[in-house]
Amino acid sequence: MAGKIISAFLALILLSVASLAAADEETVRVTMTTSQGVIEIDLYLDKAPISAGNFLRLVDGQHLDGGSFYRVITYDNDNGNSRIEMIQGGLGDERESSFEPIAHETTEQTGILHKDGVISMARGDVGTASSEFFICLGDQPGLDFGNVCNPDEQGFAAFGQVMSGVDVVRRINQSPADAPSESDYTKGLILTDPVVTISGLLL
Repeated sequence: MAGKIISAFLALILLSVASLAAADEETVRVTMTTSQGVIEIDLYLDKAPISAGNFLRLVDGQHLDGGSFYRVITYDNDNGNSRIEMIQGGLGDERESSFEPIAHETTEQTGILHKDGVISMARGDVGTASSEFFICLGDQPGLDFGNVCNPDEQGFAAFGQVMSGVDVVRRINQSPADAPSESDYTKGLILTDPVVTISGLLL
């Protein structure tokens, strides 16, 4: 099953990259325009073909248009065991179910650690990531393979790096977050006014 998923995503990557005269076979840059500003992200297709390929598919198909950044975590409001800082975005729970989950690529496999500005797939259990992602603020080793932010110690699947627009990420992270939450775990983490305009453009 995992082999079929990898093959499908590699095919999508090749089709997307072939349509871009200036594209690099190992790295593709995505410009994400939000209501708070522009964020440019390099996707590492060579190091994380499944996760980066999945994100590229979402961008290339314009599926992220109209999505949002909706959750922020800071060292002050984190309700988890390992204090982290990040912003989370995507399509939200209702639209997320429209996309097939992808196989989990650990940081041990890819070598992409959760450093400042790294983008990674959000997930529940291993193998459930699809459309939701987050961007780290500061180095977050607790999110890497072998650490205990997740009880399974598999970490999260990092797949790219913010190249410009870290100021936008920080601005979003500091926005008010007192919207209603469905659980104690996310209480105080949901943006009052989600950053609702996400559009991806391949360069």
